[in-house]
Amino acid sequence: MLDCAIIGGGPAGLTAGLYASRGGLQNVTMFEMGMPGGQITGSSEIENYPGFFDHTKSGMDFMNTWQEQCFAFGLKHEMKKVIGIAKTGKHFTVSIEGGDIVEAMTVIVATGSTPKRAGFAGEDEYFGKGVSTCATCDGFFYKNKPVTVLGGGDTALEEAFYLSNICSDVYVVHRRDEFRAAPPTLDRANRKENIHLITDSVIDEVLGDAMGVSGVKIKNKNGEITELDNTGLFVFVGHDVNNSVLQDSDGNFICDMNDRGQVIVDLSMRTSVEGLFSAGDMRIEAPKQVVSASGDGAVAALQVIAYIQEQA
Repeated sequence: MLDCAIIGGGPAGLTAGLYASRGGLQNVTMFEMGMPGGQITGSSEIENYPGFFDHTKSGMDFMNTWQEQCFAFGLKHEMKKVIGIAKTGKHFTVSIEGGDIVEAMTVIVATGSTPKRAGFAGEDEYFGKGVSTCATCDGFFYKNKPVTVLGGGDTALEEAFYLSNICSDVYVVHRRDEFRAAPPTLDRANRKENIHLITDSVIDEVLGDAMGVSGVKIKNKNGEITELDNTGLFVFVGHDVNNSVLQDSDGNFICDMNDRGQVIVDLSMRTSVEGLFSAGDMRIEAPKQVVSASGDGAVAALQVIAYIQEQA
């Protein structure tokens, strides 16, 4: 039986594995189908992680050192897909694709979330090369330059406001005639002189070359195309929470979730099920930053150690 099964191999899962194994747990396994690292491995440059300021290193380079450190302390990595988790008595059964079952005293779920794609031409080609889903991560690259934001909710306008303090102009494109953001958020955006709201419009295409994004084509409801010479495009059309492992055979969640499919946890990353913890982007109020996810993983692992000691 495992002391702890960790589902997900991003910053939260890796840090949880480091703290759990280094903290004295002997049988800690992380289940991650591909190479560990998470969404940050798709970034071309890392600037906002404390202590890491090497412009020659990519997100993949950054996370490779995490793997080496975690595995050095005894964390095991299983490249297997977890399809479900169930609480059986005091322990958990972790169901693996193919029919295998693993038993664990505790489980940390850190499967993250996936930014939704908008589907415009060039989005996939230039993702990470000018197309971004994180203003905090990438906004500084466009200091004193114009950028475009796609989206009409609170997140889009909050991120646009953040960018307006860095970039020369921020063009917010929304497909409807009215924004869905809360009135105070919309009012704050309206009062910022360098935020320009464009309604009844969509991104038709992102333009670029080997150096990255060079502009966007915006199409309004009448089919008219406007081209902006912007070097950055930030897409905020929502996230899909990767929460399927927390559903039972009937499609019901095994722990408390909010209406957006995010796991409800307390400050100790505890869920409503004893011995089950969640960390990173899939939990409520997640900032969706590597440093925050890593902190979540550390907290969850320390709580796992305490929980197991209490059961002894």
